[in-house]
Amino acid sequence: MDFVKKILHQISRKSEAVSQITFDEDYNVPDARPDVGRMIQKKGEVTIGDVQISEGKARVFGGLTFHLLYVSDGERRRICQLSGELPIDETIHLDGLTGGDKVCITWEVEDLNLHLINSRKLGVRAIVTLHAWIEELCDLAVPMEIRGESDVAVKRQEYRVVELAVQKKDVLRVKKELTIPSGKPELHEILWQDLEVRGLDLRSEEGRVSAQGELFVFCLYSDGEEDHPLQWVEQALPFQAEVECQGCISEMIPRIESTLGQTTLEIQPDSDGEERVLQAEAVLELDICLYQEETVSLLQDVYHPHRECIPKVQEETLESLLIRNSSKCRLTDKLQMRVPKNKILQICHSDGKIKIDEERIVENGIEVTGVVELRALYVVSDDEMPFYAAETAIPFRHTIEVPGIGPDCRYELQSSIDQLSTTMPDSSDIEAKVVLNLNALVFRRRKEMVMQYVEEKDRDPEELQKLPGITCYFVKPGDTLWDIAKKFYTTTDKIRELNELKTETLTPMQQLLVERV
Repeated sequence: MDFVKKILHQISRKSEAVSQITFDEDYNVPDARPDVGRMIQKKGEVTIGDVQISEGKARVFGGLTFHLLYVSDGERRRICQLSGELPIDETIHLDGLTGGDKVCITWEVEDLNLHLINSRKLGVRAIVTLHAWIEELCDLAVPMEIRGESDVAVKRQEYRVVELAVQKKDVLRVKKELTIPSGKPELHEILWQDLEVRGLDLRSEEGRVSAQGELFVFCLYSDGEEDHPLQWVEQALPFQAEVECQGCISEMIPRIESTLGQTTLEIQPDSDGEERVLQAEAVLELDICLYQEETVSLLQDVYHPHRECIPKVQEETLESLLIRNSSKCRLTDKLQMRVPKNKILQICHSDGKIKIDEERIVENGIEVTGVVELRALYVVSDDEMPFYAAETAIPFRHTIEVPGIGPDCRYELQSSIDQLSTTMPDSSDIEAKVVLNLNALVFRRRKEMVMQYVEEKDRDPEELQKLPGITCYFVKPGDTLWDIAKKFYTTTDKIRELNELKTETLTPMQQLLVERV
C-alpha cells in the first residue's frame, strides 16, 4: 500500500552546552588617553566574530569589549572615556556536532569589575558565559491517505498539531535622528553613550515581520570649551520598521528572538551647518521562527476484506500549542549611593538588563527567578566633579500562568525590559521602577504510534471458511462500527445497510446483524 503523507516540519535542540570564560587581566591605558583618577561608570559586551566547527567541538573567536567613564588624574581634572578589548578564543564541546550543523551562541557578561592598579594601568576582571546549542530541523512524515487502493477501510484520528512554517535569520536596522534642544550648546565630543531598544513588539504579517518600539538614546558630551560644564541629552525615539519574510502570514504564531548588535551614535551638522544632530543606528539581529497550527486526520489502522493488513508503526512526537502568554512583572527598589554626603541634584540616565538565574515548571505555570541589574548616572552638589554612578540588582520571582502545563510540555521563554524609570523621592535617594515582559510560548508534546507502512498477506482460505456468513453481534462498551467491520471481514457500509443505521453511534448490548463480504 502506498501512503499519501504530510510532512510536518519541527525544530529541536540536538545538543547544548555552557562554557564560562574567566578574565583577570591587566590593561594599559592608551597613550592618547589621560591618566585615570576616579572611575565613574563601566559597561561591557561580547562580540562573536567567527565559529569554527569540527567533530564534537565549536571553536569561538571574539572579544570582550569594556567601556569606562572616568575622572582624569592631575591638577586639572576632567571627564574622559576609554574602551578596550580582550580576545576570546574558547572551545565548546557539543555532543554529536558535525560539519554541517548550525551552532547558535548567546552570551552574558557577569561580574565585570574594573579596578585601578595605577593611573596608567587597570585590572579587568569578568566572567563571560557562553550558551551554545545545535538547532536541528526534523521532518516528520505522517500518513493521511492510501493511494490507488479500493475496498480498503481506514481508521483515522484527528490531532491538533503545530509545525514550523518559516525559519530564517535577518537583520533589522533602526536609524533615527535626534536634534539637540536650542538651549543646549553644540556637540563637540561624545563622552558616554547608551542605545537601548524598549517595548519592542514583533509581529508576523503578510510577507513580512513588522517591528515597533522605542529607541532610547543617551549622550553625555562636551562642547569643546574647557570651562563649560558637560551636557547631556536623553530621548525616546519611537520607530516602526519591517523585514521581508517570504511565506509569512498574520495567522502564524511568532517566536522571534531579537539581539541588539552593533550600535552607533555620530555627530552630524544640521541645515545651518551647526553640529546639533545626533544620528543613532541600532542593529537588531532577528532569529525568526513562525509556527502554524492546524488539524490533521492521521491514519491509525487499515484493513481489507480479502487481504490481511498488518500496520507497522513507530513512536513519534507530535506537538500542539498549549498557550501563548504575555506576562508583566513590576519591580521597585532604591539604588545605593556612593557619595551620601552630597545631595543628588539630577538623574542623567538609567539603564538595565535582565539576568535569569532559574526557570522551572510549577503547578499551572512557569516560575522565573532572576535579577534586574540597574545603573544610574547622576549629578551631585559638587561643582568641580559632579558626576557619579550607582548600581543595584533587584531580585525578582515571577510565575507566568500556564494552565495545564506539565512534564510533557516544552516552552520557549522571552524576557525584556518594557519600562524603566528613575525618580528622586528626596535629595539623597534614587528610586527605580521597572516593568518586565516575560513571555512564554508553550507546546504540549505527545508520544503517538505513527504508521510507517502496511505489511500485506493473503488470508488463510481455511480460516475464512470457518467464519459464519452472517452473525448476530451484541455491541460491547467502546466498540465502533469500524472495529466490528474489521473483526468480521466486512465493511461499515454493509453493517449500516443491513441494520438500517442512520448514524455510527452505538450503544452497549445493541444487537447487530453482521454479514461477511
